[in-house]
Amino acid sequence: MKPWRNPGLWLVLTLTVAISLWPLVAANKAYSREVTFTILKAVALASSLNILLGYTGYVSFGHIVFFGLGGYVGFYLMSVHNAPLYVAVPAGALVSGLLAFLLGKAILRLRGAYFALATIGINEAARAFIKNFEPFGGPIGMSLKFKVYKSYGGPEQALWIAFASLAALTVAVLLVSFLVKTSRFGLGLMAIRENEDAAEVMGVITPNAKTWAYVLSAVFPGMVGVLFFFKNGNIEPPDAFNLHQSIETIVMVMLGGYGTVLGPLLGSAIYQRLRGLLLVSPLFKNIQLAVAGVLLLLIILFVPAGVVGWLRSRFPRLRRVLE
Repeated sequence: MKPWRNPGLWLVLTLTVAISLWPLVAANKAYSREVTFTILKAVALASSLNILLGYTGYVSFGHIVFFGLGGYVGFYLMSVHNAPLYVAVPAGALVSGLLAFLLGKAILRLRGAYFALATIGINEAARAFIKNFEPFGGPIGMSLKFKVYKSYGGPEQALWIAFASLAALTVAVLLVSFLVKTSRFGLGLMAIRENEDAAEVMGVITPNAKTWAYVLSAVFPGMVGVLFFFKNGNIEPPDAFNLHQSIETIVMVMLGGYGTVLGPLLGSAIYQRLRGLLLVSPLFKNIQLAVAGVLLLLIILFVPAGVVGWLRSRFPRLRRVLE
């Protein structure tokens, strides 16, 4: 079957487009735009991580480092050098991809818990470095001046530009995720996930495959970071390198179904809805991370294949649609 004829691909793209169009028809457009932006951001980050975690089997607890670094590079170019958004976004992707390539050559030699711990250390080291890097504003970060938004038609128009850009980027992430999964490259990654030593025996050049999977999973968070902080108008180290967000991204991938294209989309939508309910709860609003940890434990114990895996096992006829 040709990739573009796969019903699973069209289901994922249709759902993403439908979510993206919701603010245009909602009564409160500004509120709906912000909620949808948060969901799309989560989908893009989860789908990116899924290329490494879901297809290759490497759990990265510090993947948010690429979101933060890309955001800082793009923000610096816009605030100091007056670079337009269409230059800052690719710059964030390029720097994140380059960092992933260099790191991948070193830490992807590690496996299991050792790799996971290394990624946490990298994120914390990056946050400490940025806090003491004066060109990036040090511990207080940077802010965009109001005049920057004038070239985009004002702040309100800039918000819609950031939203539309993120929607297009999310579609691109999901499309790349599908193409990777259905490619020979993706087959090699999944062989590594199942048994790395056996994959090497079968002819997969595992160091190269893992490195390029790591790079591909890092490029998109770098672009998301630029769009997110451009929308916010300021950037600070705690927000850019938030370890909690990395953990939540893992929960979203596992909740929806790791190693699937649809899983990160469903997992992100479900988790963001749950998170929204927790934020307005006096009892749970300060223990979101604890709830995320409990949820991850329950998923691993009772539905390790996630929502998509459960549906595919429960309803075999849906396997063609639930990619």
